[in-house]
Amino acid sequence: MLVSKQLHYYLIFLLGLLSLQGTSPRGLKFHGGEKPIVERTSYNVFENKTVTFSDYFEIDFDLFLYPARPIGYVFRIKNSESNTIFNLFYDAQGPDISFRFNEEGKSSLIIARMNKEELLNSNWFNLKLSFDLANDSIHLEIDNKQYHTSGIGLPDKYYPQILFGKSDYIIDVPSFAIKNLSINGNKKRYYFELNENEGNDVYDTNGEAVGMVINPEWLINDAYHWKFITSFKSTSVAGANYNPKKDDVYYFNRDSIYIYNVRTEETKIIAFDGKCPVPLKLGTNFIDQEHEELYSYEVYLEDQDDSPTVASLDLLTFKWTTEDIQQLPIQLHHHGSYYSPGNKEYTILGGFGNMHYSNNFYVYNIENQKWKILEGFKGDFLSPRYFSSVGYLEETNSVYLFGGMGNESGEQIVGRKYYYDFYKINLNTKQISKLWSIPWENDNVVPVRGMVILNDSSFYTLCYPEHYTESFLRLYHFSIKDGSYEILGDSIPIYSDRITTNANLYYDSNLEKLVVLVQEFEDDIKSELKVYSLAFPPIKEENLTDYKLKTNSGVQPFVLILSGLIILFTGYYIVRARSKGNRQVHSFLERKNHTKTLLDTPKPNSIYLFGDFLVHDRNNNDITYMFSAKLKEIFCLILSHSDSGGITSKNLSNALWPDKTNDKVKNLRGVTINHLRRALGELDGIELIYEKGCFKLMQTDLFYCDYSRCLQIISSNKVGGNQQELLKIISRGKFLMLADTPVFDVFKQEVENKLEPVLLMEIENAYNLEAYQTTIDFSDIIFNIDPLNETALKFQINALNKLKMHEEAQMRYKAFLIEYKKVMGSNYTNPIKITI
Repeated sequence: MLVSKQLHYYLIFLLGLLSLQGTSPRGLKFHGGEKPIVERTSYNVFENKTVTFSDYFEIDFDLFLYPARPIGYVFRIKNSESNTIFNLFYDAQGPDISFRFNEEGKSSLIIARMNKEELLNSNWFNLKLSFDLANDSIHLEIDNKQYHTSGIGLPDKYYPQILFGKSDYIIDVPSFAIKNLSINGNKKRYYFELNENEGNDVYDTNGEAVGMVINPEWLINDAYHWKFITSFKSTSVAGANYNPKKDDVYYFNRDSIYIYNVRTEETKIIAFDGKCPVPLKLGTNFIDQEHEELYSYEVYLEDQDDSPTVASLDLLTFKWTTEDIQQLPIQLHHHGSYYSPGNKEYTILGGFGNMHYSNNFYVYNIENQKWKILEGFKGDFLSPRYFSSVGYLEETNSVYLFGGMGNESGEQIVGRKYYYDFYKINLNTKQISKLWSIPWENDNVVPVRGMVILNDSSFYTLCYPEHYTESFLRLYHFSIKDGSYEILGDSIPIYSDRITTNANLYYDSNLEKLVVLVQEFEDDIKSELKVYSLAFPPIKEENLTDYKLKTNSGVQPFVLILSGLIILFTGYYIVRARSKGNRQVHSFLERKNHTKTLLDTPKPNSIYLFGDFLVHDRNNNDITYMFSAKLKEIFCLILSHSDSGGITSKNLSNALWPDKTNDKVKNLRGVTINHLRRALGELDGIELIYEKGCFKLMQTDLFYCDYSRCLQIISSNKVGGNQQELLKIISRGKFLMLADTPVFDVFKQEVENKLEPVLLMEIENAYNLEAYQTTIDFSDIIFNIDPLNETALKFQINALNKLKMHEEAQMRYKAFLIEYKKVMGSNYTNPIKITI
């Protein structure tokens, strides 16, 4: 019965997955010349399979070009039965884009010149290369434009080896991405969705690991993990907005404006000739995309009756124009808003000020330059509130409002309640309809001001518990019909201590991304703007491994048989590689075996500090989102002092809040400690205690921390017996890899000082025992600590030579020489012999 029920749910999930095919984000990004050679991406499409085509075959895929490295080789096509190699070279350094299809080492067969702006604005575009073997011709199609060459001397049969990115001596690689790759011919079709989220194996749609990629960046992760893009700071009150039409982030104060383009990753800073006429208090603003103007407004300026309240900034000339001096009766913190381009009207609704909540609609018309109150609404009662999420759908000329805080009377003194309701306001009929109200059993949350509503079936918004200083934003996807919802993506940290702190959500259809602006105020004047993005449509964590379903579907018996054969042939090829010096096969098998050996599934009740900071609760759920940047800092500080009796309140405060007054520090420390206790309460076997004036963490065997286990191993004088476990721990990545604040510096240095001598001893032991792959693993880890460690270099190069991986040895040695010269300013003077 249990199996049947699990199968039932599995089939439902699978059908849901199939219905999403073609829309879920996928793809493989290639790192090119913007990275060191050893970190550039290489993808062999048929690493584990030999294919043959007669008469005709074609390669078809979608291509995305990044600005980071606009020149290099996209792919190469070898023929295992001849020495002829074809390649595609891309160059976007000039005013146009050119693609050159070459016979390598001889000549360019096709030169395709494309309009740069047109091609880049198309985002993903299709590229198809067809080999007509029977008629000795090649056709190239790029974004529906056709090119042709013939008389090349193509054979009747082709045994293609298709290599994307870096391969052999070709190291000049652009920054690009591919998806929906297919190779077709002779009634054969090999299709690769490229929807993996990790690892080096590339699966076809039958679940077979056909290809292999080195240094991949799997794009499906960008649909779950919010990507931090950039940040800006202002010492005076500033406003922020996003223009999806131009992919531009705007962050301005009265003196200047930052403009960051999400597509090109370029930043412009423009100082105004004349100051913004509006005295900025909240920095509220909106954009008229059609006329390329940004409007800054303040609804209420206390004791400044004659000051401008609305001003427009021409986004071409960057000149300010005063538009209005009219004020509204009260301040309206966290009001909702929307802009109707057809009516040229900007409307705000709700908000909080003067101890009152509002449910009024105020409209500003940019042509007559006046505010007015919109009246005459009928239907359901919309209670006064603030912190609501508002969206406008032009097709229905309707406004949609979700959630917030307030009460029916509008008076703050009565108290407030959290709303989880949803309204549709038809602007044609002025009818207010309450569509639903849903129960809420989790922590109370409020939505951000912006709502992404693309049609009348669902909407997206960000919600967060604003009552926590160190809080986090989560993306919610609600059904307009009944309020059912799902939480997508991971979390975004937000410091919500000030009422002026705000966040907003935008959808960029050009880039197929959600963009979030988080503006955190330190004291209602100084602020920092942080920009994040997420590929659209977003996914849940379990969707990251959807591709694995194919390997466990209805072909299980076949897969099991095939797996057995692969194991047998793997052993055979290892012996063959060693005896014949087959570097490529041996390198692949060693890497594949090495990757599987070092993989370690996160345990329940665990915290990992090597590599990405990771926390799993008692049910083995990932709850890393509960640990904000400040919680990570305080956890690590207390952990680092726990073995020596703990850390005093004073030392903890001095480390985390050195610039705060004693009163503020006491409050911040208390709130942060409570949040840490709450987060750790989701795990068994670890407890935060305060004893003898010190904070410390107590651990039992129910709890696992890779840092604590690492210290146990290296201090036991029995590393040899635990060598593989130590490798698993430290192969996750550098200790506190993404923690770059000064608070972590001493802790990181202490751990590295303890690790390095042990690792140097172990690398020598591994080499003497002829465990050459382990030697290479240890050398990579040592380079994380000391990139110029000559002992690690010597053992690494010698181990690679022993494995007959001579090309890899050359590549790594050259990378070391480049890094050495960059850091030391001179050439490396102790050369190592590389076998050729």
